[in-house]
Amino acid sequence: MLDAVCRVEGQSEKTYSVFNFQRLGEQEIEALRQQLYCPVCDGKAYFRKASRDGKAACFGSRYHQPDCPEFNPSASRKQEEQDALEVNQQLLESDALKIDFSMPTRRKASPTKAKAQTEAETKLKPETKPTDAEKDSSVESPKGSYLAQAEAKGEPKDDSSAESPDEPKIATQGLQKLLHSLLRGSDLADSDLWIYTDDKYRWRAKNLFVNFADAEPNERHAPRMYWGTISHADKAMLWLNPADCKDVGIPIEEVKEALCKRFDIQDREDLEGAGIILFGKCFWNKDKTLKIIKLWNKDLSRLHLVKADD
Repeated sequence: MLDAVCRVEGQSEKTYSVFNFQRLGEQEIEALRQQLYCPVCDGKAYFRKASRDGKAACFGSRYHQPDCPEFNPSASRKQEEQDALEVNQQLLESDALKIDFSMPTRRKASPTKAKAQTEAETKLKPETKPTDAEKDSSVESPKGSYLAQAEAKGEPKDDSSAESPDEPKIATQGLQKLLHSLLRGSDLADSDLWIYTDDKYRWRAKNLFVNFADAEPNERHAPRMYWGTISHADKAMLWLNPADCKDVGIPIEEVKEALCKRFDIQDREDLEGAGIILFGKCFWNKDKTLKIIKLWNKDLSRLHLVKADD
């Protein structure tokens, strides 16, 4: 997009051309970049600075309406639409869906990069600890669940098997396609389908998938799958700031090195306009002025990021 509408509370709406916006001072750009919208369909937008490899500055949005004339889908955007259709079909045909956090992405890293990535992630691999999920009313650890088979003697059997001779159909999907489907407006975020995050815990999709704009801290720090678009990172690339809202921050300092290697992040401009999904907890900062969404147990397999150019 060459133009974007900027809305600041208490001020008149203003339309910027990308040429004028990039001429603003750095502090002004940082203050306005999370308040940009598509001038046609009003989808939340972002600003990308000119990159070191020669790409021009531009506005963009991952939330265009399908009929918006500003929506010019690239090959990658068309793939996102196909992923959204695939996930929607799984919602219609399946009794439940299990997230496969190990499912590889389409990006093919070189052997050297792959080795470096594996070593970096191994250092961050968390120890298995009891989670707070079982304390949360929106998540269940059902006896006789579709995925976890009871081994202990006397464990009650699942009554659903008596109601129907058919085996329940369990779909499997990785984070990349789930993120693509959410960005392209699939029915996933509003679905009642059971979603398994492992062989034990299941959630209703509508309770599990939360856009950054709808994130709310809870006392038990129960995890959710948070998703949306990155507006920008701070200069030190220690925090990610969503484009979807202004009161949420995502700290990445503890996983920065491994994250940059995994997703080929060379500088902060690579993060501008990127789609992201992560399994994490949401809580207030000390002054209750910022909602912090932190990756669960520093486990990078629970996070996926799609750069704007991917």
